[in-house]
Amino acid sequence: MSRVNITDTILRDAHQSLIATRMRTEDMLPICEKLDNIGYWSLEVWGGATFDACIRFLKEDPWERLRQLKEALPNTPLQMLLRGQNLLGYRHYADDVVQAFVKQAAENGIDVFRIFDAMNDLRNLQTSIDAVKTAGKHAQGTISYTTSPVHTIEQFARDAKKLESMGCDSVAIKDMAGLLTPYITEQLVSALVSELNIPVHLHSHATSGLSSMCHLKAIESGCRHIDTAISAFSGGTSHPPTESLVAALRNTPYDSGLDLEALQEIGLYFYGVRKKYHQFESEFTGMDTRVQVNQVPGGMISNLSNQLKEQDALNRMNEVLAEIPKVREDLGFPPLVTPTSQIVGTQAVLNVLTQKRYSSITNEVKLYLQGKYGTPPGNVNNTVRQQAIGNEIVIDCRPADLLKPEMDKLKVQAGELAKSPEDVLTFAMFPEVGREFLEQREAGTLSPEPLEPPVSNQTACISSAPTEMTLTLHGEDYHVKITGSGHKSQQVRPFYVTVDGVPEEVVVETLGEVSLSDDGTTTTRSSGSKRPRATEPGHVTTSMPGTVVEVLVKEGDKVSAGDPLLVAEAMKMETEIQAPIDGTIKVINIAKGETVNPDEILIEIEK
Repeated sequence: MSRVNITDTILRDAHQSLIATRMRTEDMLPICEKLDNIGYWSLEVWGGATFDACIRFLKEDPWERLRQLKEALPNTPLQMLLRGQNLLGYRHYADDVVQAFVKQAAENGIDVFRIFDAMNDLRNLQTSIDAVKTAGKHAQGTISYTTSPVHTIEQFARDAKKLESMGCDSVAIKDMAGLLTPYITEQLVSALVSELNIPVHLHSHATSGLSSMCHLKAIESGCRHIDTAISAFSGGTSHPPTESLVAALRNTPYDSGLDLEALQEIGLYFYGVRKKYHQFESEFTGMDTRVQVNQVPGGMISNLSNQLKEQDALNRMNEVLAEIPKVREDLGFPPLVTPTSQIVGTQAVLNVLTQKRYSSITNEVKLYLQGKYGTPPGNVNNTVRQQAIGNEIVIDCRPADLLKPEMDKLKVQAGELAKSPEDVLTFAMFPEVGREFLEQREAGTLSPEPLEPPVSNQTACISSAPTEMTLTLHGEDYHVKITGSGHKSQQVRPFYVTVDGVPEEVVVETLGEVSLSDDGTTTTRSSGSKRPRATEPGHVTTSMPGTVVEVLVKEGDKVSAGDPLLVAEAMKMETEIQAPIDGTIKVINIAKGETVNPDEILIEIEK
């Protein structure tokens, strides 16, 4: 069969790559009838970061989104991206959780499960594959494509053959960073097609500008299933445009048979939708050939830019991009895809911002170096491993073999907030954010983050929302509208305002950080107002702003240098903050859930 089948990523990966996964269900449903009439092989609608974004930012039930899309797209198979034993979270789950999640996803509408493991450790896929087959759905085994001294086409072909033997119905090449080149694509696809008796799919991001050429080479080499994105959400760190591939293949033996004019109508709809989410656009989501060197996938680079912006360190992006390949080599060349992209990326940010490599190591890096994510593709840096985990044992079994069944415990922990098996699984994926979502739903207070109205070119670079006030000075009233703020340099930040309609620039020297929130309110974070600055060896602080996840000590406890005192989360990764000296815990200035900033005294230790 020569016809090329197309999977469109418009409802998942396309907006994940370009607008930080912020598209709301309300903007998907109106166009579903037209999408359903196109004749796609499948539509990717769920998985990846959509689950997290739904409950964290959009305040939508991701399961309800899936049910609504299934009802609105009755003729098109719905597809999701599943991280093997990680499911949609950032840790490995016990087998009973994996089985329960796949069962509920299938019952709620998923037809095709694209299953991958960030390490290409195929042991981490077997439970998911078996669960998909039990549910009577399509199991698509996935190879996370990357380049390194330890990755070869021969190895990828062996992995693909193994996936077929594990029961997969098809095999996908997942080129999440756009690393494939046309002639390597030809070699890789030819090798897989010759080895397999099941179809080969190609998923290649457009970041490096090569993916359209890779598509054509893949098709000529026997691949008949290609991922694309409707043009309004294509290119850059997303995928090549659907319309362009359909046009390129028309009246050839590979003709997709899809209606180009109907696709163009859909493209115009999403062109309008994209404007609504302008505030989530990143300058780092365009074409960037540096990916061929740093291997940073699209979703990762946009997240890095947001993370660095939060640390007021966006100007250090190039340093982070240079550090990522070094961290990746230290960790044995894992492919950079969730969760290893976050693990490597966050550690690279820490290495740059602390100005001392591995002086602060995330808990996830420690777990990785213990073997709890799987076997690294290459050898890890033993000096880094020793620094991270000391003499702790490195496991060599399938990580999930060490996990006891969890579902019963999760049901108890979720409690009465969980009204269904789906709610329990929401809590399981993201315990803190999931509980907050369920509590707000119970209280009827779910409220999505606000969307900014479109801005003019003159103010497009300003991320702050406007706010207005009336100020009285010496008996005179002035109408002041803050239109935005510029980049802070040292302790100085410019603010752009109008005073009675006259534009002004005000330069403010701050003791802390003044910011404008999305709802137009101002907040001030002063390094001295909430907690005193750390000045003594026994003052415990953190190197990055974050949130306290857990306090591990209490006042009066005896501790030794290096003992863990608290766990802080920054950029979705957790870091243990350790005692800098021996002594007794004198004062604890923080509690679980509080935000903390660098140089604040979080805990005082008395020698």
